[in-house]
Amino acid sequence: MRQYLAGNIRNIALAGHGGVGKTSLCEALLYKANATDRLGKVPDGNTVSDFDPEEIKRKVSVSSSLVPFSWGSTKINLIDTPGLFDFAGGMYEGIRAAESVLIAVSGRSGVNVGTEKAYKLAIEGGKSRMFFVSKMDTENADFYKVLEELKAKFGPSVCPIVVPFVEDHKVRCYINLIDMKAYTYSDSGEPAEVEMPDAGHRIDGLIAAISEAVAETDETLFEKYFSGEQFTRDELISGIRKGVRSGAISPVFCGSCITLGGIDMLLDAMVDLMPSAWDGLEEIATDDQGDPVEITCNDEAPMSALVFKTVADPFIGKLSFVKVMTGKLTSSTVPVNVRTGQPERMGKIVFLCGKKQEDTAYINAGDIGAVTKLPEAQTGDSLCDAKRLLKYENAGFPAPTLSMAIRPKAKGDESKIASSIQRLIEEDPTISYELNTETKQQVLSGLGEQHLDVIISKLKNKFGVEVTLTEPRVPYRETIRKKVQIQGRHKKQTGGHGQFGDVIMEFEPYDGEGLLFEERVVGGAVPRNFFPAIEKGLQDCVQKGVLAGYPMVGVKATLIDGSYHPVDSSEMSFKMAAGIAYREGIPQASPVILEPIGSLKVTIPDSNTGDVMGEVNKRRGRVMGMHPAEDGMQTIEAEVPMSEMHDFTTFIRSSTQGRGDFSLKFERYEQLPSNLEASVIEAAKALEE
Repeated sequence: MRQYLAGNIRNIALAGHGGVGKTSLCEALLYKANATDRLGKVPDGNTVSDFDPEEIKRKVSVSSSLVPFSWGSTKINLIDTPGLFDFAGGMYEGIRAAESVLIAVSGRSGVNVGTEKAYKLAIEGGKSRMFFVSKMDTENADFYKVLEELKAKFGPSVCPIVVPFVEDHKVRCYINLIDMKAYTYSDSGEPAEVEMPDAGHRIDGLIAAISEAVAETDETLFEKYFSGEQFTRDELISGIRKGVRSGAISPVFCGSCITLGGIDMLLDAMVDLMPSAWDGLEEIATDDQGDPVEITCNDEAPMSALVFKTVADPFIGKLSFVKVMTGKLTSSTVPVNVRTGQPERMGKIVFLCGKKQEDTAYINAGDIGAVTKLPEAQTGDSLCDAKRLLKYENAGFPAPTLSMAIRPKAKGDESKIASSIQRLIEEDPTISYELNTETKQQVLSGLGEQHLDVIISKLKNKFGVEVTLTEPRVPYRETIRKKVQIQGRHKKQTGGHGQFGDVIMEFEPYDGEGLLFEERVVGGAVPRNFFPAIEKGLQDCVQKGVLAGYPMVGVKATLIDGSYHPVDSSEMSFKMAAGIAYREGIPQASPVILEPIGSLKVTIPDSNTGDVMGEVNKRRGRVMGMHPAEDGMQTIEAEVPMSEMHDFTTFIRSSTQGRGDFSLKFERYEQLPSNLEASVIEAAKALEE
């Protein structure tokens, strides 16, 4: 692939709700630009951007992919991102690497939650936005209804540029409102200009809206508009381009990915209206002193780049997707990883188109490519020339919310599981993994059920590890509620030396973790050299409570008296005596089970507050308060038992259609209600069997 300067590069993320046809739109753009010789189809599993075996099997995008192509003298780096919420990490990394976001909307289903999320993420990242209303060839597609939804949701910035002329529920032609020309398309997708149809006052109203939006972008244009003069084509394009770059205008296009209707006009608009890498790349980085630095795209500056995506494959090795911010990344570059402070040894530099790699000598500022076998680089790392170290902001990926315990199908695979998941975490920062030392379980966390299902499938197909998922065990604990005094005596007589240890202990509750050991022995009833053995015996015992075998906490054990034998007493004897005292005394001290309580923050649409508060109460939670959040959302704060929250992700997603999100973190332990103790004890016993 030939090299392009930043002024002739457009980095555009393709985003939107799942199932609206993003991958099909990507195929149509590639085919129309002559980058492919056939129009791939998702059901056939032969698209350029959905090449992963999981994507072919499921017929949905599960990760972002880079598909560059040229249109005229401009290179367009299109990043196709997943629409399903379980794979939102791909949308975050794609939008992070782009200057613009092309949001696909179905002409049938209209504005969905995924549309809103993509738009919000683009706004937060300061990216230019453009809408494409797809599926105009399908029955029940209604462009003007979708346009009204877009305006109602996203405000007056929504500005139609290409609209359909519809007769008898069928698109007869597409009208370009800038050129004021109408086009039909042949079976091969070739445009033919036709006479402008009589669309009545609707077209006049749309043109007036475009002119008004353009007038707002420039003082000279505003004066011209105010005086009643018409804008020229160049003035319209210039004004829209300014508005798109500032965010004041979000142009709307439409077409069909099957018939290729309107695709050529979309390509023209991507080149003419969307900001180039040269004038759209305005980053705030942090230098090695921690001070903010404003970065503009400059070929002559020292090299700096952001690793925005990583692919870890056991066969092809590690592949780091990089966006070069300044300077030029060459094969002879020895960049410094700002996170580690160490130089990175470079592999090959390649341009990617789906899964195809093409070697290149360098990547210019503003362009996107990949580097093979960067040993230490991770997603979000900044690679820089040693002369100037800059740290770029990461994509801010969503935190995982659904956790499951992993059970290997083959014994001895536990360590293999850990190393394999670590490789997958390099690819997908929305995955987390931990070995829970209390429950002795390997716990895998992701964004949803489908996300975890894909991870399990990748473990099997990529790394040869087969596992099953089960609901993770809750790390309950046990404590006591009253003070008791008990004697523990260990006496055993054998041939030769016997064993003798005798302790009198007090067990009582205290505010603290674990076991607190003290002694109040007077008169040398128990020699001091046996105290550590007594404490060790108790420490071993509290690892397993008397009710359900969970660790015992908040227990103060005081040695108040005892006796010893000058010959038969030993450290082991007193350790055994302490254990006897524990096993006999704790059941008399009103033992109870403690459950972990979490601090919950749920942000949801205002209309869902009643349902969510009811659900929190149903899960034995306590609502602590509620306050307004942005965009008509409400944040509910509550304290909830962690044992009741395993499937809360599924509830929130279904009840809010994906608009809501939440965070849950451990806060403290509280006593489990007595009516639930029996079931917890029974479940613990079943696990031991």
